[in-house]
Amino acid sequence: MLRLTLPLVISTGSWSVMMFVDRMFLMWYSPDMMAATMPAGMLYWAMISFPLGLTAYVNTFVAQYYGAQRPDRIGAATWQGLRIGWYGTPLFLCVIPLAPLIFAWAGHDPLVQAYEVIYFQLLTFAAGGAVIGAGQAAFFTGRGVTRVVMLVDVAAMILNIWLNYLWIFGHGGFPPMGLEGAAYATIVSTWFKVAVFGALMYHEPTRLTYHLITTRRFDASLFRRLIVFGGPSGLQFLIEGICFSLIVLLMGRFGTEAMTATTLAFNVNSVAFVPMLGIGIATSTLVGQQLTRGQPDLAARATWTALVFALIYSLGFGLLYVLAPDLLLLGYAAGVSEQEFGPIRDLTVILLRFVAAYCLFDAMQMVFVGAIKGAGDTWFVLVTTILVSILGVAACWYASGWGLMGWWYAVTGWICLLGLIYLGRFLQGNWRTMRVIESDLPTC
Repeated sequence: MLRLTLPLVISTGSWSVMMFVDRMFLMWYSPDMMAATMPAGMLYWAMISFPLGLTAYVNTFVAQYYGAQRPDRIGAATWQGLRIGWYGTPLFLCVIPLAPLIFAWAGHDPLVQAYEVIYFQLLTFAAGGAVIGAGQAAFFTGRGVTRVVMLVDVAAMILNIWLNYLWIFGHGGFPPMGLEGAAYATIVSTWFKVAVFGALMYHEPTRLTYHLITTRRFDASLFRRLIVFGGPSGLQFLIEGICFSLIVLLMGRFGTEAMTATTLAFNVNSVAFVPMLGIGIATSTLVGQQLTRGQPDLAARATWTALVFALIYSLGFGLLYVLAPDLLLLGYAAGVSEQEFGPIRDLTVILLRFVAAYCLFDAMQMVFVGAIKGAGDTWFVLVTTILVSILGVAACWYASGWGLMGWWYAVTGWICLLGLIYLGRFLQGNWRTMRVIESDLPTC
C-alpha cells in the first residue's frame, strides 16, 4: 500500500503545491485577483468535472483488467477514455461567451467579477488537456506504475511555478500579466503533461505490451461499459462541482474580504486535501486488482490500511490549522502589507478551525469512495451525491442568513455527513461481489 500510495500522494500533492504557490503569487500581486480565482476555478472545475470523472474511471478498468491478466483490454479501455477528452476539447471553448452572464448573476464586486471572467475564459483552453491527461494517468495508476505519474506531475508543477513567476510579475523580459499570466501558466503546464504521457505510452515495450496501436479503434461494447460504470462517477463530480460552485458564488455576496479569507482557507487545506486524492486512487486500484484476483479480503485490508494513512495525515494538518495557522499563512503574508492582510488573516484563522473539524471526515470520504468505486459501486455514490448535495445547498442557502459563519457550519456538516454515509456503505459489503469488466473474460 505504501509503495503504491506514496508516489500518488506526492503526485496529487504537487497539484496542491501548484495551486498554493499560484494563489500566493497572485495575493502578492493583487488580493482582488486572488479572490477571483476561487469562484472562477470552481466554475472551471464544474465544467470539466463530468468528462474528467468519466475519463479518470479508466483507472478501475485498467486495474481490473490488470488483475485479470488481460493487457490487450488495458489498451482498449484507455483509448475509449481518451476519446472523451479529444471530443470534448472544442465543446469546452463554447462556454467562453457565457462567462460574463454567469459571473454577473453572482453579483460580486465589479472589479473581482471582471477578473473572474478573464480567468475562467483563459482556463477553458486547458480543459481538454486536463481530461486527456486524467485518462493517460489512469493507464499508469491502474497498473500500479505510480512513480511515472509522480514524476510527470512534479515536472508539470515545477514548470507551472516557474512560468507563474515569470508571467505574473513580469520577470525574464516578459510584461507583468497578473491573473492572465497565472492562467497561461496553467494552460502550458496542462498540455505539457499530455505530451509527456503520450511519449511514454508510445515508448517500447509499453506500446507493444498493451496493444496501444492495434486497439485504437472505437470499441462500442467497452465504451458502453465505461459509460455505465464511469458515467455515475463523472456525474458525481459534476453535481458536486455545480453545487459547490453555486454555494461559493453565493458566499461571494458576503464581500471581497469574506471571499478572500474563504479562498485562503480552502487553498491552505488543499495541501492536506488534494494528496488525499492520491490515497483514494491507490485504494481504488488495489481494490480493483484484488477483486479480479478473487481476494476481497485483501481488498478490504488495503482499504483499512489506506484509512489509517489518511487519518494520520489529516490529523497532523488539523492540529496545525488550530495550533499554528500563521505558519501556514506565512507565504501569503510575506508579499502583502500587514495593514491589508491583518483583517483577512484574522478571519482565515477562524475558518481554518472549521476545516480542522471536518478534515478527518473528508479523509474517510476519500478512502471509502475510492474503495467502492474500485469495485464498481458508482451508482450508490451518484445517488448519495445527489441527495446530500441538494441537502447541502439548501442548508448553505438557509444558513447564509446567519452570515459567513452560518455558511461554514453548513459546509462542515455536509462533508461530515458524506464521510459517515460512505463508511456505512463500505461496511455493508455489497462491493465485494461487484466487477466492471466482463465476467466471462478469458485470461491471455
